[in-house]
Amino acid sequence: MKKIEAIIKPFKLEDVKDGLGQIGLSGLTVSEVKGFGRQKGHTELYRGAEYVVDFLPKVKIELIVDDKNYKKAIEVIIKHANTGKIGDGKIFVYEVSEAIRIRTGETGDEAVWQNNYNKNLKEIKIWIKKHYKNL
Repeated sequence: MKKIEAIIKPFKLEDVKDGLGQIGLSGLTVSEVKGFGRQKGHTELYRGAEYVVDFLPKVKIELIVDDKNYKKAIEVIIKHANTGKIGDGKIFVYEVSEAIRIRTGETGDEAVWQNNYNKNLKEIKIWIKKHYKNL
């Protein structure tokens, strides 16, 4: 599993989220963050006074992707977050050694992806029908 962190411009969040949804990826964490890189902020005028804005507002998206699909997720983020201007952001990729669903104690892939939840739900329904035929 890979963890992808993308720092992007806030107005591109919906585009990126929709793009990831189109390739079947859901479940992401979004944080409002501030920072600067080469852009190093900018100056603004407020009531006639000029001041420097060092930290610019950004959005950090975090998602967990399986090893075979993470490159596609990166392509989608780049496609939908790119404006061609300075400050478009960065993408970082990390190896995930373990994941645990707190509620159930599931670990690994089962803790992350919903298709396992749906599989378990089907198994539960089959068990109920088998043991409670009158339902």
